[in-house]
Amino acid sequence: MEQPVSANDSEGKEEFMRYPEEVVEEIRMRSDIVDIISGYIKLQKKGSNYFGLCPFHNEKSPSFSVSPGKQMYYCFGCGAGGNAITFVMEYENYTFGEALKYLAQRAGISLPEPEYSKEAREQEDLKRVLLEINKLAANYFYYQLKQPYGKIGYDYLRSRQLSDQTIRRFGLGFANKTSDDLYRYLKSKGYEDRILKETGLVTIEERGSRDKFWNRVMFPILDVNNRVIGFGGRVMGEGMPKYLNSPETKLFDKSRNLFGLNYARTAREPYILICEGYMDVIAMHQAGFTNAVASLGTAFTSQQAVLLKRYTSQVVLTYDSDEAGTKAALRAIPILKEVRMSIKVLNMHPYKDPDEFIKNLGAAEFQKRIEEARNSFLFEIDVLRRRYHMEDPEQKTKFYQETARKLLEFSEALERDNYIQAVSREYAIPYEDLKRLVNRLGLQIAPGISQNDRSAGREQTAVNGEYREKSEHSDMEKGQQKPGVKRRKEEGARQSQRLLLTWLIENPRLFEKIKDIITEEDFTEPLYRQVAEMVFSSQKQGNLNPAAILNHFINDEEQYREVAALFHAGIKGALNSEEQKKAFSETVLKVKKNHLDWASRQAQDINELQQIIKEQAALRNLNISLD
Repeated sequence: MEQPVSANDSEGKEEFMRYPEEVVEEIRMRSDIVDIISGYIKLQKKGSNYFGLCPFHNEKSPSFSVSPGKQMYYCFGCGAGGNAITFVMEYENYTFGEALKYLAQRAGISLPEPEYSKEAREQEDLKRVLLEINKLAANYFYYQLKQPYGKIGYDYLRSRQLSDQTIRRFGLGFANKTSDDLYRYLKSKGYEDRILKETGLVTIEERGSRDKFWNRVMFPILDVNNRVIGFGGRVMGEGMPKYLNSPETKLFDKSRNLFGLNYARTAREPYILICEGYMDVIAMHQAGFTNAVASLGTAFTSQQAVLLKRYTSQVVLTYDSDEAGTKAALRAIPILKEVRMSIKVLNMHPYKDPDEFIKNLGAAEFQKRIEEARNSFLFEIDVLRRRYHMEDPEQKTKFYQETARKLLEFSEALERDNYIQAVSREYAIPYEDLKRLVNRLGLQIAPGISQNDRSAGREQTAVNGEYREKSEHSDMEKGQQKPGVKRRKEEGARQSQRLLLTWLIENPRLFEKIKDIITEEDFTEPLYRQVAEMVFSSQKQGNLNPAAILNHFINDEEQYREVAALFHAGIKGALNSEEQKKAFSETVLKVKKNHLDWASRQAQDINELQQIIKEQAALRNLNISLD
């Protein structure tokens, strides 16, 4: 039987917890990061660091920095960062354990056997067996596609103009009309019913066993490490549902995976294309757009947005051009904005989906449409406009008002004004009129907050069409704080803690300047508190080592990337100018004030609260000198 798909049987990132920390650190220390990375890309020394073209996204000018002092790398273009172990993981698509073994062998270090708890071993053994079964099932489906009874499936795929190479690349297969042939095949391989029930591939009941998928073209679903974790199936004929996915298992959660991401993550494009279905992804890959992915029979989820954020900061929505596709795009946009993605929407008219478009107009025209993709906010305004009859003055006024309300989504005045100008140009609305309308509605709905006002606890209001300062004790503030205001204040506190940590890591002499002012406890954000404890402890011991600290976050990719960004090389931490010194002092005060405000809300008695109030008062006279 041919082997269309590969399943990586290594045990994943959880292996980190099973190797002694000192062994992991020894391997990292004996793997010089400049030596490791220069084996993959060309590096040029500039000052104390090395620079080259980032291997994780396309770029023409070097923004990829390697710090031999920190033993860290960081890309200022796409945000990729880490140490020698994580570079090998990302570049080679290795699990943590595989990267560790590779570097250990390279450094001549013998790895000890990993340690398992009984429960962890049982869970890993189950996952390993499920991966084995999924791989067998994928190969079985592929084999069936090439048999006489699989001809209906093969003919369908060929009618969609898929080549044999593409069919093999995606491991496409066929589930026979016989309702239990996969079950009987897996039983012949020695697997017990209790294990087969966990796969989601079969249903086992007292009255008999049957396959989950039959009379369907099969699409293996692979994780980012190219392991088969589930399946999708398209029915042949008029059966329902048209598409059927594996149920959730120990391996598969459809809300946390994306079809095609195993290929898209290595496409080296600065953006990822998001489609609606399997066939769109496969057709686009065949046409050369190997950075396309699709959600798995469900609306786009926040977990999928977080997953995508690991690999890109830009997406282009290529949903169907019908009403359902438009609604799907409108649902996905705010979810992607939550993880700070740059979003564009592709116009596929006059065709319905990417597959149909490419078949009729070709890949070159599709690439042109990608380059002309619509800014997501302007796309939302386009959709909004369709609801109103612009010849009717009342309807036209309502459209302007709704547009102005949407413009209030931008909390930063400069960004908001840029979009006011864009909307004014696009829809021939006089700029000054639109700006006055936005300001007036801003007063009624949710006043904006500038960065300086945020630190001073002040809001803004609109007077004569312009925002101006308003006391923090105004009538509006006596009520419950608005959700948008609260979110912005929380983000301001996070930014201050993040910036202070970066300064301290980059310039350890600053610890002396904040002594008796800032401690680990002043970092209220849980992740930053955890990092601060390690940083302060390492500094006291005289061995501040960012690359070693980063190892502690290897199991959580989202946390890992955020911590790596704290440690990136090349931040301007010299603090030579008066403006930089002032910024540092203000950041220290913001972090301290935020902690005291938080502590006052947690105070258990009047004495504790009085002490906090004294410390808050003392902040007004605090002077931090960097001279």
